[in-house]
Order: sequence, then structure tokens, then C-alpha cells
Amino acid sequence: MARAATLDPTAPATPLFDLPYMPVEKRALPAGRPREWYVAHNRRLKAMRLAIVLLDAGVWRPEQAPDRTIRLAAARVGIHPPSPVTCHMVRALMRYSR
Repeated sequence: MARAATLDPTAPATPLFDLPYMPVEKRALPAGRPREWYVAHNRRLKAMRLAIVLLDAGVWRPEQAPDRTIRLAAARVGIHPPSPVTCHMVRALMRYSR
């Protein structure tokens, strides 16, 4: 849990994350699906990005990632704060990646 404390935004600016140099090319999502499908799809993508950020920062176990740590990591890399459901999904991704 010592590494999770380094996600504090007031900490010195040391590079913790390997930020992408070029954004991924965006493509339109398929039309005609229910709105819930798009919400769930975008939530899964966001959870995946946050799980990768946390793993890169040294947070490898779900117990090390409370909602506060996940939200601090999101703020640090410029992602909108995740909802509690998305935070739960991040921990689930970390759990099942083993």
C-alpha cells in the first residue's frame, strides 16, 4: 500500500505513469444498439484504462485500490472521476487478471 500513497496530487511531480504519446484513433460505435449498451461499453473502457494506470503505478491487488485511490489516479492522468460502479469494475478487472 506504500505505492498507493504516491498517487497523491500534492506529491512531487515524479513520472509514475507511462502516458501515451499519441491518442488512439477514435472510431464511431455501431448504431442501433440500446443506450445501456453504449453506457456499459464506455464504462468498461474507462475501467480498463484505470486498471492499467493503477497496475503501472504499482497497485497490483484489488485491496490496494479503494475508490479514493482510483479517483486520484484518474485525476492524475486526466480522466473524469469514475463512479462507484466503475471503481468496482476496476477492482474486478484487477482481480480477474491473475
